Amino acid sequence: MSDIQVNDIRQMLEEQGYISDDAIAMSVFLAMKLEKPLLIEGPAGVGKTEVAKVMAKAKNTDLIRLQCYEGLDSTHALYEWNYQHQLLFLKMQERYERKAEELEETIFSDKFLLKRPILQAITYHKDPVLLIDEIDRADEEFESFLLEVLSDWQVSIPEIGTIQASSRPHIILTGNRTRELSEALRRRCLYLWIDYPELEKELAIVKAKVPQVDERLAVQICSFMQALRQMKLEKVPGVAETLDWARALAAMHIQHLDKALVESTLGVILKDWQDMRHTQDSLTELLEKTGVSSKFL
Repeated sequence: MSDIQVNDIRQMLEEQGYISDDAIAMSVFLAMKLEKPLLIEGPAGVGKTEVAKVMAKAKNTDLIRLQCYEGLDSTHALYEWNYQHQLLFLKMQERYERKAEELEETIFSDKFLLKRPILQAITYHKDPVLLIDEIDRADEEFESFLLEVLSDWQVSIPEIGTIQASSRPHIILTGNRTRELSEALRRRCLYLWIDYPELEKELAIVKAKVPQVDERLAVQICSFMQALRQMKLEKVPGVAETLDWARALAAMHIQHLDKALVESTLGVILKDWQDMRHTQDSLTELLEKTGVSSKFL
């Protein structure tokens, strides 16, 4: 790890099929080198989560994922007791005359502890990649809890005591900016913004992820998506939708776009009815920008 360089990181990512760039490779390199969390923000579907997945594969370690949502608390992120097993154990012990202190010590042990993602990550047998996905969906209270854990690298469980981290996971946090994150969290992280890719990069991603797609079709798909993102849409499609569309059209052995085909497959890339209506009204113009010949319109 001490001898790894930025180019090595970029090569590791590309070997896993992730089309990287200098900013992404440098951010991952510094996060690993400095052992600091990496906060990745950007529009939905541009490959933020994929960075963590690829990083885990490249390092030959495991990915532990915590999916954030409104109302997420420490119980679901850290640990909870397996109450059903505890009750079953106590029921089975009724025939024996065991002291209450002994029973309490037994039921509040690792045997009955359910490790949730954060506790699992810091007690793992080797350094995993901990993905805290869509952190902006969680409440501010959870942010404060997370800061305490990441600062001290230890967890206090009242029934057991303090558990020190046995490993330092590589932490990737992602966010779609549905709310503003606290300055305290941002200060503790390195930061990376991943935007919608330029045409050349998106085309390279499509070719890498959907090698069976016709080359002419791949250019038309990416050009159409680039033009589509210039429109005022409620839900702008990301690279994930580009790949879905490419896979769908490749599966049908399509070699070029035409107006009827695009109209019938808009539901693959657009997920809002107003966006679909707006796009249908502008479809001829979009296809002309894409470079589709008028004979296909």
